Amino acid sequence: METLDLTADVFVAGGGPAATWAALHAARDGADVVLADKGYCGTSGATAAAGTGVWYVPPDPAAREAAMDSREELGGRLADRRWAARVLDETYERVNELAVSARFPFPVGPDGRQLRNGLHGPEYLRRMRVLVRRAGVRILDHSPVTELLAGPSGAVAGAAGHQRQGGQDYRVRAGAVVLATGGCAFLSKALGCDVNTGDGALFAAEAGADLSGMEFSNAYGIAPEGTSVTKTAFYHFATFFRADGSVLEGASGVRRSPIARELLRGKVYCRLDRADEQARAAMRLAQPNFFLAFDRMGIDPFTERFPITLIAEGTVRGTGGIRIVSDDCATTVPGLYAAGDAATRELICGGFTGGGSHNAAWAMSSGTWAGRGAARYARSLGSRAHHRRTLALGEAGLRPSGRVDGDHREVIAAIQREVLPYDKNYLRHGNVLTPALASLDDIWTRLRTSLGGSGELSVRTRQAAAMAAHARWMYRSALARTETRGMAKRLDFRSQDPAQRHRLHSGGLDTVWVRPERTVVEAVS
Repeated sequence: METLDLTADVFVAGGGPAATWAALHAARDGADVVLADKGYCGTSGATAAAGTGVWYVPPDPAAREAAMDSREELGGRLADRRWAARVLDETYERVNELAVSARFPFPVGPDGRQLRNGLHGPEYLRRMRVLVRRAGVRILDHSPVTELLAGPSGAVAGAAGHQRQGGQDYRVRAGAVVLATGGCAFLSKALGCDVNTGDGALFAAEAGADLSGMEFSNAYGIAPEGTSVTKTAFYHFATFFRADGSVLEGASGVRRSPIARELLRGKVYCRLDRADEQARAAMRLAQPNFFLAFDRMGIDPFTERFPITLIAEGTVRGTGGIRIVSDDCATTVPGLYAAGDAATRELICGGFTGGGSHNAAWAMSSGTWAGRGAARYARSLGSRAHHRRTLALGEAGLRPSGRVDGDHREVIAAIQREVLPYDKNYLRHGNVLTPALASLDDIWTRLRTSLGGSGELSVRTRQAAAMAAHARWMYRSALARTETRGMAKRLDFRSQDPAQRHRLHSGGLDTVWVRPERTVVEAVS
């Protein structure tokens, strides 16, 4: 079948909050925009499958300072107050826009005022799709991107991919590209995260972009055993138990290391017995999907114990991602922008974050800035944007250096053996990380030689390559940070080292490199 050939001013890869805000604001800035989603834009991804809190703080100076203070120590003091203030400003405007222009049905408090610090995911993304379409954005559903295109100068000049339902490849030549493809959860089955395989980071690295904060990538969410719903915030109300019924001391919604250690020995149980009647009602109203599994099993989670597990969420709830170098979320590569979980979130929360809250605010804000920045960049090219010769940049998992005989399923299983177990990725130790990284390096070498495909198969093989690349950046960065800071905990370096109060940049494909950024003490003090 002939390749679908399109042109646009701005191409957006992704379909979640960051992607839709980017597409919306690029279009509002006068750009012709094409958005391509791996699934159906408005229903795929972590946010669309659930609900999310939002870092929504009214413009009261004391409240804003308290909001920025709240995560500074948890994040290892790597955040940047200027960026955090920008995100608080932008998020406040965007949420208010949802309330007024999009008439989002926020719940109402006892005083009759709307509670705008949370969003019902399915309704949020449904309305974002409507706004994007009304703005004139062309949406390519079920059309995963497989690679970026570059012009003669090395600037990004579009993207290519495959339309699953029509079985047709496509190419979009564009003046600028926004990568809003989400983080990487390694196909762990966390709710809504199977589209989050780190594709954007691979595309960016192939174009020559850097990453940052990849050691902050060992996020694991708590979920009832046998389910995929990781609403960890609710476990602040929990008491945890060993299989023999004794209380698991030190375990909490924040402190999950005791849970991980005990799960290596046996089962862990939980009861949400610290929630009073008012909190219970609020929880059911805010996140009804959390309770579906319990209702089906006939369990009252507030009064009965239930078994739990930990599910890897990687950089979906970690903070690492593509490094951005300007206020409009540009990367180190001309014409390439990054937003949402695909981009590093260290600038606003350092080395620690959770689900929702800062993540949701970052998606709104970075998406808005990246869309505007991409539109301005494309406009600066004038008529040249659509007429540049392009070079396809995809390599690993797409154009192997040897004979194609690899199986993407075997590659993914091998990667998961190194990144999903708690005793490797969560309870990190140099003696464990080093052989795991050696194994991942070997996986990468083999897939570079023998893994490839076309059409639908190319989507699978590229996902495998992206996960392998992601894992190697993670573990190389984790080994380089010889301390415990934020979520980058090391069992062999349990203390925080003041000399390592800097971010770690990383990159490379066949050879992965890691180097420290200049100290961030000046930026945040």
